[in-house]
Amino acid sequence: MKVRKIITIVDETLIEGGREVSPSARTAVVAAIIDNPWAGQGFVDDLSAGIDAVASDLGALLAPRVIEALGAPLEAYGKAAIIGLNGEIEHGSAIIHTLKFGDHFRKAANASTLLPAVEKRGPAGVAFDIPLKHFTDATIRSHHQSFEVRIADAPHPDEILIALAGAAQGRPQQRLAALSTEL
Repeated sequence: MKVRKIITIVDETLIEGGREVSPSARTAVVAAIIDNPWAGQGFVDDLSAGIDAVASDLGALLAPRVIEALGAPLEAYGKAAIIGLNGEIEHGSAIIHTLKFGDHFRKAANASTLLPAVEKRGPAGVAFDIPLKHFTDATIRSHHQSFEVRIADAPHPDEILIALAGAAQGRPQQRLAALSTEL
């Protein structure tokens, strides 16, 4: 696996809706820009060799960095694969939709739910939203949120941007009733 760069973003919201957020709402994203393991090969029927070469090592690289950058106990999480224009959506999906990748984050966060995800193909600098859900109960509505990311120089046409995101809380100032009130 060849990593061109790693980007860490930490967002801290102190005021939302004109009111103080206490404690502040923290979200962290760590993204790695890697060479697409299937670049230049045309259509590849069996993606398993590339998955084996990349997924576990990438999960092991990113997961602890998100936990560290967040600086607080994780309550919500998500993932993203943004594929350069010469790749296929399936290339990013192959990496992030495997337990070899996601279990590193679940274990680091003591989580039990599946990671919500976004996959998208685009040019360098394309904006994308990483969906986040509660880390143990995907029905907790306060933690349904997204975080917008844009990396100016990534992905290049033969690269994939893989990102993990974590939040220390649900949406700041959330006021929706629990899902159980509508059932």
